[in-house]
Amino acid sequence: MERRADLTTERSLINLLLEGRDMPETQRASNTVETRWVRIPDGTKVRLRDGQEGVVDGLTELVAGPGRNPDGRTQYRINLGDQARTLVIEDELSVLVDGEGMVLMAKQKPEFRRHITARLRGVLAADRFVPSA
Repeated sequence: MERRADLTTERSLINLLLEGRDMPETQRASNTVETRWVRIPDGTKVRLRDGQEGVVDGLTELVAGPGRNPDGRTQYRINLGDQARTLVIEDELSVLVDGEGMVLMAKQKPEFRRHITARLRGVLAADRFVPSA
């Protein structure tokens, strides 16, 4: 019977969204930071605060320890080359861009890079985009 109530609530929320109406306050997501977080995609070239450059190689979910991305669970895994990898949080990264201001990514077409650039510029401060060395 509890599952049926869940389905009814789920359907009513879907109907509200389809009708263009807002969800009741009690049913909105409580963590607004998490809902706005945009993940930096794998293959994106980045610079760490200490000056090292690398490529985003995925996310690692942490069970314990300090520092997390805005999702509250993960850190970025950065490939620094020669099989060296490190874990860092988003606040310690700058995104590398080319001369046109587009995000540098490994093996991606310009159209995709343009899309990712727009998404990341929508959530990261302008000073987080730096030209490559």
